[in-house]
Amino acid sequence: MIKKKSKYTLSKLQIDVTKNCGTEKPFDNEYWNNKEDGIYVDIVSGEPLFCSLHKYDSGTGWPSFFDVIKKDNISEHEDSSLGYIRTEVKCSNSNSHLGHKFNDGPNNNPRYCINSASLKFIPFNKLDQYGYSNMKYLFNTN
Repeated sequence: MIKKKSKYTLSKLQIDVTKNCGTEKPFDNEYWNNKEDGIYVDIVSGEPLFCSLHKYDSGTGWPSFFDVIKKDNISEHEDSSLGYIRTEVKCSNSNSHLGHKFNDGPNNNPRYCINSASLKFIPFNKLDQYGYSNMKYLFNTN
């Protein structure tokens, strides 16, 4: 079996979150309050996961989204590690732990509560530079 190499160099926190299902501190993580236009990709595989247009302030201290870029890029798993049932969210491509999905998002949408440590943010003005030109359609531009 060939071990996949991460697209980005991972910190200890990123490894703990993505591989050991860890959780970073609320309100003390890189993207919880990011309001810049762009996309969020899996820190391990680079797979596009979330768009800033679907990000909102849930008051939890973690990046929260009410939709995903492509449903096939996300897998959901039952998680009872805290003594109650939650829905764990992973990147389908890398099997990286991202966070959890809850049913309390805006307008009857889900809330994807995601660890910043599992993500890499690609600003809109750098989509071409990082090889994500095909994601510009999300912002209604070419």
